[in-house]
Amino acid sequence: MPRIHLGDWAESLVDFMRDHFSWLFDFIRSVVGGAVTHLADWLTDSPLPVVVVLFAVIGWAVRGPVFALVAAAGFLLIDGLDMWKPAMSTLALVLVSAAIALLVAIPLGILTARSRAVGAVLRPVLDFMQTMPAFVYLIPAITFFGIGEVPGVVATVVFALPPGVRMTELGIRSVDAEMVEAAEAFGTSEWRILKDVQFPLALPTIMAGVNQVIMLSLSMVVTAGIVGAGGLGSEVFGALSNNNVGLGVEAGVAVVVLAIYLDRTVGAAGQRAEARAKRAKAVRGADGFTPKWLLDWRPRPVVAVGGVVTVALVAGLLGGFGLGASDGGRKKITVGWIPWEEDVVVTNMYKQLLEKRGYDVTMKQLDVGPLFQGLARGDIDLFLDAWLPTLHKKYLDEYGSKLEEIGRWYNNVDVQLAIPKNLPYESVEDLKGHEKEFGGRIVGIEPGANIMDLTEKKLIPEYGLDFDLVKSSTPAMIAELDRQMAAGKPIVVTMWRPHWAYTKYDIKPLADPKQSYGAPGWISSIGRKGFAEDFPDVNTWVKNLKLDDSVLGPLEKKVFVDYAGKPNAAAEGVKAYLKENPDVEKKFLSELPPAGDASGTGGTERPKQDGGKGGQSAQPQSLPAGTRERAEVS
Repeated sequence: MPRIHLGDWAESLVDFMRDHFSWLFDFIRSVVGGAVTHLADWLTDSPLPVVVVLFAVIGWAVRGPVFALVAAAGFLLIDGLDMWKPAMSTLALVLVSAAIALLVAIPLGILTARSRAVGAVLRPVLDFMQTMPAFVYLIPAITFFGIGEVPGVVATVVFALPPGVRMTELGIRSVDAEMVEAAEAFGTSEWRILKDVQFPLALPTIMAGVNQVIMLSLSMVVTAGIVGAGGLGSEVFGALSNNNVGLGVEAGVAVVVLAIYLDRTVGAAGQRAEARAKRAKAVRGADGFTPKWLLDWRPRPVVAVGGVVTVALVAGLLGGFGLGASDGGRKKITVGWIPWEEDVVVTNMYKQLLEKRGYDVTMKQLDVGPLFQGLARGDIDLFLDAWLPTLHKKYLDEYGSKLEEIGRWYNNVDVQLAIPKNLPYESVEDLKGHEKEFGGRIVGIEPGANIMDLTEKKLIPEYGLDFDLVKSSTPAMIAELDRQMAAGKPIVVTMWRPHWAYTKYDIKPLADPKQSYGAPGWISSIGRKGFAEDFPDVNTWVKNLKLDDSVLGPLEKKVFVDYAGKPNAAAEGVKAYLKENPDVEKKFLSELPPAGDASGTGGTERPKQDGGKGGQSAQPQSLPAGTRERAEVS
């Protein structure tokens, strides 16, 4: 059968929509992003007791005082785990996503129930939406909306919408036909029948759909952490990327608390919508005041809504809406990072040093592809760990004209395969014929990493090896390396320098005589277009950054060995290192030598640009596609 180029067609469609409907995507981005940001700011900036009381009041209104107390304890637990801010960001994402999904789903469900033709067209579309893997929705979302909360919301809406449509249709269709016929016999209009007969009787089923939409929204919002949506998703993604069990458990518990709270409150609201619950409430009221009556009592809807509004207004006056708030003149900067060891430590170091100098630093963890796309769109200001000219070359080829290479801070980086030191092999060529000794596999990292493409498409074929390349993640690769080394078994992994694994494990790199991975290169800092103009001081500091193994090795060891498994390991490890090495701060933030001073009297060597021709210019250079082809070895 001839090849069906479905992927090419889909990519062409996405490109067409991006090019011709950018105005619409910008409008959606502005509206949705504003809604999420304002709600998240309100939840995070309001005094914590006020927000906890607000959640407890809502819980009391729908389920009673016992649930209100349990809910308050759960949210206090989130704060105790230091997950309050990401949890509230996640809640804001869920509420906005679910609201948009329901505004679309309920009318579509009603239309589907009342029109067989619409149902016949819509059901296959819903089947497609429900069975498509959730991660797939993130790909076009970041193309249309960039990185951040908005693509997460859009992907969540698409993912969570189908059950809302189906349950609404089911509820409307399940209404007794005789009741509808009786209403028609009295001359009731179609609108009145829907509003006063079908919708009230279908409300319990519709509320079950609402519950499903909210739960699916929560699961997808957590998944969207991979594209910078923030919240608990970023915490989970960070824990997975760094193999941090403690952080994963804490973030997971916070997700569970939110899930239980949302599920129970929405479920109870659906139960209260049923006529039987209203009749039972009337019977309880006739019994007079009893302890059971007190436990079962709920505020009337008007009282509950009034209480919520009052608490919200109080929170607003106390600063929840940012009234009178000031950022103290702090300039905001967003730094993107990937879970590579040197990037983790250097980015955390810059965050701490810049915050001491009045900057408001936001760190966004992303995969490599979305990160470079975010830089090109201007969603990310700075990325400190671009491996050139090989590993990240394809991203510079695509986005180079929209980026600025600020400066090279580490030379002679290299990628390689690594094996235990006790094995007799010294080169990749030596592995040929010994594949079974290693189980016929090379343990790799993230599928999107360029080292994986080079290994699969160049190294294995060029050396004629019979290995399967296992695609996993950096922490999964390290975990497998740790397990095999502890068991004394042979293993071959994708590895690179600098990496702390060479100091922790008895492993060695294999020579690559055919240079399948390319010549040694360097690590550069990359800024978005206009970074130097917007952040002149930071641009100077970043240009001046020069590190070698004498700093990077101990710094990585402090974070990934000494502080491994501890809460906030990266931040706390970096803080401890800076305290022990106060001279490093001066090295990072020292001034450049005066213009025309080639002697480097500022304590650092001037980085070279453009293939080593002359000194670095005052302004960083754009990266035209394909211009960084060869490594400069110092």
